[in-house]
Amino acid sequence: MKKFDERLSSANSFLLLAGPCAIEGEGMAMRIAEHLVKVTDQLKIPFVFKGSFKKANRSRIDSFTGIGDEKALKILQKVGKEFGIPTVTDIHEIDDAKKAAEYVDVLQIPAFLVRQTDLVVAAAKTGKYVNLKKGQFMSPESMQHAVRKVTDSSNDKVWITDRGTMFGYQDMVVDFRGIPVMKSFAPTILDVTHSLQQPNQSSGVTGGRPEMIETIARAGVAAGVDGLFMETHFDTKQAKSDGANMLPLELMEGLLTRLHKLYQAAASL
Repeated sequence: MKKFDERLSSANSFLLLAGPCAIEGEGMAMRIAEHLVKVTDQLKIPFVFKGSFKKANRSRIDSFTGIGDEKALKILQKVGKEFGIPTVTDIHEIDDAKKAAEYVDVLQIPAFLVRQTDLVVAAAKTGKYVNLKKGQFMSPESMQHAVRKVTDSSNDKVWITDRGTMFGYQDMVVDFRGIPVMKSFAPTILDVTHSLQQPNQSSGVTGGRPEMIETIARAGVAAGVDGLFMETHFDTKQAKSDGANMLPLELMEGLLTRLHKLYQAAASL
């Protein structure tokens, strides 16, 4: 695998973080990774494979939380080695930072936890890249403080990811005015699929609007984001987490091709 920093700076493209919401098993992870690697290699898009080794933030106690921490982390490690790509997973507790850092290249702080100082500092002290999800309840300006927690911990490898802002009780919106604000603090990624969630449904299962994925992604590229984050699955209806707002895997190639052309056109202006 190329040195991680070289992968991120070697292409005239946005960075892509993509994969399933949760690691459900080795076969599904390898299948999704193989398809994404093929597409991103063709388009020369720097790619980081995403998969949660556990799902701690769930609406209901009977919701899927994972297949076992070590088992899922070893699958992420195998994906990275097999395809020569970096990997990212989210962490929820201080002890998760050191544990996950042994297997992946990027530690992601979930939006609901981005104000948790001890968790952010623990991630930073591993020396890994730290991806800070902007809280749904936070302003773009307030993310400078989360970034500073990382940099003040002697780690300048930090990104911000916008995943939308709460709009009422059961909807999300993206305020694109925040993109240039957050870019002044750190490279900024747009989480397209989570921005289309419809949380807090009475059923306890989060809804979504996947038909708007391309619209939000196009707007993000036009607004100058440094990267895009998208969750995908070859069978979204059977996905064990966030299937309602995922992009079907077979649509990824066409979408990325169009977005890459848009990025290059915008970069030439």
